[in-house]
Amino acid sequence: MSIGVNCSHCFPRHRPNSPTIVSSSSSLSSIIVCSKIPVRVSQHLQFLSLHPSDMDTSAGPSLFPLHRCKTLHLVRHAQGIHNVDGDKNYKAYMSPEYFDAHITPLGWQQVDNLRKHVHECGLAKRIDLVITSPLLRTLQTAVGVFGGDGYTERMDVVPLMVANAGNSGRAAISSLNCPPIVAVELCREHLGVHPCDKRRNISDYQFLFPAVDFSLANRK
Repeated sequence: MSIGVNCSHCFPRHRPNSPTIVSSSSSLSSIIVCSKIPVRVSQHLQFLSLHPSDMDTSAGPSLFPLHRCKTLHLVRHAQGIHNVDGDKNYKAYMSPEYFDAHITPLGWQQVDNLRKHVHECGLAKRIDLVITSPLLRTLQTAVGVFGGDGYTERMDVVPLMVANAGNSGRAAISSLNCPPIVAVELCREHLGVHPCDKRRNISDYQFLFPAVDFSLANRK
């Protein structure tokens, strides 16, 4: 069975203001947000059209009835520390100090802006699943935008992100009242030579992001 998929791209390319559309010609996004009906991983996804929209759920033309469609929102990670120098000098991406780069204060501002937007437009209530690549900057972006409200320590609930994960200076994020977040290895934008695109062991991420599902990421 084929499933019709409508797609939209959204997240500022490291800009401080409200979320901005990322054009369809830009590089692979790192976070996939699924809304409407559940789709089994084993089902074939047929991409019918690409309609950039400001993170809304309006459907474009489709060959499939709506009840068989799934909406995917492609979100780029917030500004990382590697982007600051890398945008000025591409060779800076080779610097080992940017290994598995975390997001900047501006990046966290972008996260906060997008989080506010998806809640105000009502999209947050319609998200079924968030898929992210297993990198620090994409995990920080995913949990910051789509995670629960402030975390209160409880024996029966683990945080989505622990306090100060990746030297962020941010409070812990709750896993309550938020969609499941799954890390998938092949969502990584590059598997190349740049230190910023390399990742740490999954066990390190599991400590920083206890409620994220890492079962679809390589263990090494």
